[in-house]
Amino acid sequence: MQSVTLIIDKRLELSTKYKKLLESKTNAVIISKDLITAIKIIQDKEPDLIIISDSFDDDLSDFCKQVRALTYNMRPVIVAMSKSADRNDRIKVLESGADDFLSEPVSSDEFKVRMTAHLRREYESNSDGKELLPNKNYTMRAIKRMLSEQNEWAILYISIENFEQYKQAYTELASDKLLQTYGAIIKASLGENDYLGKLSENIFVAITDTFKAEKLARFLIFAFDSVANKFYAEHDLDRGYMILQGDEYAGCRANFVHSTISVITNEFTKYKDTAQVLNTLVQIHEMADVPARSNYLMERPKIEGVDSVLSKEYNNKILIFEPDDALSVLLNTILNLQGYKTEIVNEYKIPQEDDVPALIIVDAGDLEKKNGLNLCYSLKQQDKFKNSKIIVTSIIHDKELVLNTGADLYLPKPYEIPNLIKWVNEFMKEFNI
Repeated sequence: MQSVTLIIDKRLELSTKYKKLLESKTNAVIISKDLITAIKIIQDKEPDLIIISDSFDDDLSDFCKQVRALTYNMRPVIVAMSKSADRNDRIKVLESGADDFLSEPVSSDEFKVRMTAHLRREYESNSDGKELLPNKNYTMRAIKRMLSEQNEWAILYISIENFEQYKQAYTELASDKLLQTYGAIIKASLGENDYLGKLSENIFVAITDTFKAEKLARFLIFAFDSVANKFYAEHDLDRGYMILQGDEYAGCRANFVHSTISVITNEFTKYKDTAQVLNTLVQIHEMADVPARSNYLMERPKIEGVDSVLSKEYNNKILIFEPDDALSVLLNTILNLQGYKTEIVNEYKIPQEDDVPALIIVDAGDLEKKNGLNLCYSLKQQDKFKNSKIIVTSIIHDKELVLNTGADLYLPKPYEIPNLIKWVNEFMKEFNI
């Protein structure tokens, strides 16, 4: 994706000369001969560099103030060009919002080198420090420029799911390596006219053409899954999941990372602004996300039908398997006050009712019988309960033994009630997404 330079100059010969000096594969140059046209270009293209000459009747410093006021939220580089070499004129223009001042005539070499340096600095200031990719600000700018053109396009919203859990388990250094590897794979898959940037630490955005968008998404899913296992320790691969560490997350089971990609194009929908583009990408991304495996979903032509989409009801049911009568009553009361529908079960037996709970809290039982652990394992083997979240509380201080039964969290006894409530809220939210 090219950077954009806007030259505001009514002199045909000089503005054309400047354009030829700066135009390249990586920089598109637009000339505006009046401020009205320039305003429209600034709104549509959000240029990285604006070159303003004093060829207009307006005072150059006032002109710079107007442009700076117009671009306060995008903050492009503004360079003033003037026939004046007076020191006071330079100071006045720079104080009015210009980043640089050049006295004309200026040599072609100096002009080109200075403008290239400004563009380079603008790009670097809007780049992610780890992968040297454009950040959210620049990426949103690239999407806005794309919308102002009439070409066909496709956008891929590419995420690494469970990334924060991976970072907690394997440190920031390992997570940086994972990001850099996936970023390099995506970059190598794109053409010279495509764009790759970031929206957040673990979310990439690629802009390409409609023809290869789905092929690209399919390849990236395959490529990510091919390299992901290299980022885990052998004992985690053998176990099949990660165990988070630290005071807050100790004993929490976490799935491996996977990639989810949503794809939209302008073939079927004409998007009005960047907000609509981003909202659609996020909605499709949420539908595409499958727990524990990579997946992609592409926007298709809409097919309308009455009652074709059913809204999902919020499930707030919690089952409590707790042999300690006092503790079970306490849990039941507190969780009821939190707005959850709770039920205390006195026996370690799989419930036969049709109403599947969103969350199950199970006491592991004693070390010999392990009633709760056996129940947890049996629940996870049944399709009916495979999506229900399970918190296992236990005096057995062997988190791996507990998590191997399929539990989502090991919570050693005695535990603090606020900590339990925090995990209940988090798991209920996760279940109902």
